[in-house]
Amino acid sequence: MKPILVSGIQPTGALHLGNYLGALKHFVELQNSGKYRCFFFIADLHALTQNPDPRELKGNIENLMRAFLAAGLDPRKSTLFIQSATSFPQELAQVLATFTPVSELMRMTAFKEKVIQKLGKKETFEEVVERSNFGLAEYPILMAADIFLYDAAVVPVGDDQDQHLELARTLARKFNVRFGKTFVEPKALHTDVPRLMSLDDPAKKMSKSRPAGCLFMDDSLAEIRAKFSRATTDSGREIKYDEKDKPGVSNLLLIYSSLSGESIPALERRYTGKGYADFKDDLANVAVKTLVSYQTTKKKISAVAAKTTFTKGTRIAIKVAQKKMVEVKKKIGLA
Repeated sequence: MKPILVSGIQPTGALHLGNYLGALKHFVELQNSGKYRCFFFIADLHALTQNPDPRELKGNIENLMRAFLAAGLDPRKSTLFIQSATSFPQELAQVLATFTPVSELMRMTAFKEKVIQKLGKKETFEEVVERSNFGLAEYPILMAADIFLYDAAVVPVGDDQDQHLELARTLARKFNVRFGKTFVEPKALHTDVPRLMSLDDPAKKMSKSRPAGCLFMDDSLAEIRAKFSRATTDSGREIKYDEKDKPGVSNLLLIYSSLSGESIPALERRYTGKGYADFKDDLANVAVKTLVSYQTTKKKISAVAAKTTFTKGTRIAIKVAQKKMVEVKKKIGLA
């Protein structure tokens, strides 16, 4: 049997190029490799930690369903589903919470970063922790439940999720020792996922909170070209990958390579002796080609068709998750 692979994306706003290259494009490659039985879901429960507007969240979920399909995820090859369409993630998370020391949750780097982002000028870290919603701290427990319900052996993650995955492995071991073999200890699948930086400030990560430096997947062709034209470069004229001394050009080279499939050294050779203007124009053309294809496909996918596809996938996910939850409840004495 093929090992099971599970991953999800939060519906927290308009998709940008970083989301596409770091997740969706990667998902499609994993699906098409034929190596795994893939489960990809929309992590709407995780999105609740940001206290989204209900109408905005609903729209983001609908948009992300269409984006999954437009990017190339195929319901004939992967199970596509909505996280909240079943109660099992929350039910299993409650069980796993009893195995999780609060101190472990407080030590999570991602949680600390979220807290630091909310620090006021006169507040201490501890004061912000006290008023932070518990969903932020509980995030890795719910993530573990998402993994365990489908017996995932492999989870594609970036380095920022390693700590969460290690907690999941720890929880699996604890449960298995006490109740017998139940959960698979998942392994991280690390790949060369690009970490794109803002086009207007290469010191900051590409984010929808900085729209001027963020290339959204639904940007118009004029917007795409304008953003690359204004993109921050560096002093000098050499087009060379050097994160320390040439962060702007390095970021653009990374985007170019990720979209075209051409290696960075090959791009450096091609643009030897050429200026930034030519380089940016060519990069914009490559980006336009990718995004036009995506946008054209997405326009052909109606909200109804996307919902129908995800409803079918959710039925499959529910059957798998329910079987695992029955097993868990029997072992802990709830059934």
